[in-house]
Amino acid sequence: MKKFILPLLIAFSFESILASKAQTLDDEAVSWLQEYLQIDTVNPPGNESRAVDFYAKIFKKEGIEFNSAESAPGRGNIWARIKGGDKPALILLQHTDVVPANMNFWTRPAFSGEIHEGYIWGRGALDMKGTGISQLAVFLSLHRSGLALNRDVVFLATADEEAGGAYGAGWMVDNHPEVFEGAGLLINEGGSGYQANGKIIFGVEVTQKVPVWLRLTAVDTPGHGSSPRPTSSVTRIVEALNLVKENPFKARIIPEVERIFKSDSKSMDGELADKFFNIKESIKQEGFLEELQEYSASRHALTRDTCSMTRMGGSSKINVIPPEAWAEIDCRILPDRPAEEFIETFNELVKDTGVKVEVIMAFTSAISPTDSDLFKAIEEVTADLYPNSSVVPSVSTGFTDSHFTRDLGIASYGFNPLIAKGDEFSGVHGNDEKVNEAAFRQGVLDLKEIIQRVVND
Repeated sequence: MKKFILPLLIAFSFESILASKAQTLDDEAVSWLQEYLQIDTVNPPGNESRAVDFYAKIFKKEGIEFNSAESAPGRGNIWARIKGGDKPALILLQHTDVVPANMNFWTRPAFSGEIHEGYIWGRGALDMKGTGISQLAVFLSLHRSGLALNRDVVFLATADEEAGGAYGAGWMVDNHPEVFEGAGLLINEGGSGYQANGKIIFGVEVTQKVPVWLRLTAVDTPGHGSSPRPTSSVTRIVEALNLVKENPFKARIIPEVERIFKSDSKSMDGELADKFFNIKESIKQEGFLEELQEYSASRHALTRDTCSMTRMGGSSKINVIPPEAWAEIDCRILPDRPAEEFIETFNELVKDTGVKVEVIMAFTSAISPTDSDLFKAIEEVTADLYPNSSVVPSVSTGFTDSHFTRDLGIASYGFNPLIAKGDEFSGVHGNDEKVNEAAFRQGVLDLKEIIQRVVND
């Protein structure tokens, strides 16, 4: 029997090492993310209840009470709460849906969750299943610690963000307001870290351009394509679109945007650095805005209200002039004025074309403060961990579910401390979406430090 003792001890020790290794938070997070990326929650149709089942399984294993609800068949939302002290609650908000992935343009399977050459691959790795798993890891670490917290911490995973949130965060606000009661802080997607000229800059989304989606419709006399009339439904739409194209909205710099450009200038050299630093004057210089749009379409979009022509339709047959034509426009406005004012301006621009302007969607604008406990924690922890870094309040050109919670008066921030290199974020809504495994692991641990600073002070 003695000859078996040593091998058994070696096997036992090896298993113990593996068990110990499996308990590290970042190891768990990688495993969760790989599994999560294999769950198809492409919106449309969504099927986010699959994500609810994924999270429910983990919560049951951890002994965490949770609630879930479907806003429509298959459109699931899930939430859980760790009770704490009397300070305003902190919400960890994520969306579980992802945009479609055309497999013909991916070099690796889009729903594999595989690790290849140091990256975790899959649709949603960056937007935002990776961030969601980071939030899960932090939430579970707080639960496991058993430490008294100064406030409640709420985990909330919702459906439908990629289509506007009507079946997700918006539905939750209307149908389960108890989830948001007493909340004062929220962290969501929208900001991260990046390296520029050897420096690390952390952008924290505090506000976003407001989406105003418009549908233009024109009705006119139909006929044969061989006999065009002076006007038609199609020419009216074309005329209206051309007016939008040829009359860009006047550039203006709001304080939040000026901070971004000044921060950018610190990691730049030469004339462009000076122009960024003095952005209010630069936008008045002939040719600058065109130069800026070539250099960075996203930075250019922060200088003005914009409209992108994205959809249109007319006749179903080439030789038929249709009675009706339409176009849809994705407008995004700076958050310093109400959508109603912009819509008035837009209507004035196209009023003589005979098109009807219908508002498909328009959100309200709001800006979160930079002196909250959460924002300060982000500044303090990143300064401790990365001494040469800086934190910059940012404005997102896109929208997230944070607009719903800002409307409730909750100070909401888009932030994940993951530090990207190069053009890694080009995979968001694009091909070959993936997240650097090492950066993801570190981001999980860094987010844990930030949230602990907020709930344990």
